[in-house]
Amino acid sequence: MGTTVITGGTDGIGRALADRYLERGHDVLIVGTSAEKGEAFLAAAERRGAGDRARFLRADLSRVAENHRVIAEITRGYPAVDLLVLGARFHRSTRAETPDGLESNFALYYLSRHLLSHGLIAPLSRAERAVVLNFGGSGQAGPVRWNDLQLRHGYPGTGALGHGGALCDLLGVHFARLHADTPVHYVLNHPGVVSTSFAGEYDPATAAAVDRLKATGKPVTEAIAQIQPFLDEPPARLTAVLEGRQVPTDGQAFDPADAARLHEMTERLLADLPR
Repeated sequence: MGTTVITGGTDGIGRALADRYLERGHDVLIVGTSAEKGEAFLAAAERRGAGDRARFLRADLSRVAENHRVIAEITRGYPAVDLLVLGARFHRSTRAETPDGLESNFALYYLSRHLLSHGLIAPLSRAERAVVLNFGGSGQAGPVRWNDLQLRHGYPGTGALGHGGALCDLLGVHFARLHADTPVHYVLNHPGVVSTSFAGEYDPATAAAVDRLKATGKPVTEAIAQIQPFLDEPPARLTAVLEGRQVPTDGQAFDPADAARLHEMTERLLADLPR
């Protein structure tokens, strides 16, 4: 029936999409850091009689090498990928760096999605009509800190997620242009405030705010219902969605020149990283 790959698929919207696409008959691979949550997904799939189509891959996608490993395993294991969901995210109120020397939100929320989007273009291209779903800013985030992409100065706390969302919007723009000759569609989605786990490490004030968001956010089922039509029938090669409403992609947040600039900066950064 198809193959779905979901990063951040052990919880929240990612897990709900994993369950939905198992019900649709897809082979579903979820990628995450929690072995316990991964095993829970596999056990639930087994109870529903879909255990042979469910797989969990444990990986820390904030590490560049781990992204390359995941790309290699997916490419070996699945001839074609019909849906790639980029949902892994982990917020920190205080700036932290990965062992690669990268700011943690930049590494997981943006750079991992850059690597996976482009790195899986071969199996995506083999699908009849593949879709990449990236939870970005859908035009509401930014501005981009061009001289400080990794937020070394004046780290904005929760604003780091907004900055990552702006980068993801530009990633989608350049991906759609770079791979225009493939059958791959790119969907950017900002679901609004959804009642999920809000995975992260928070200072007390932010933790209290997060608890309020968990109590007042929309149900995951509503967020899925809002985005599903755009996954089933993407209206354009690049589609941006804000809480179930398609938004134009001709504004500053989706500027092709900025998107190309970010792509070039990202590739230069990756080339300079120690191997």
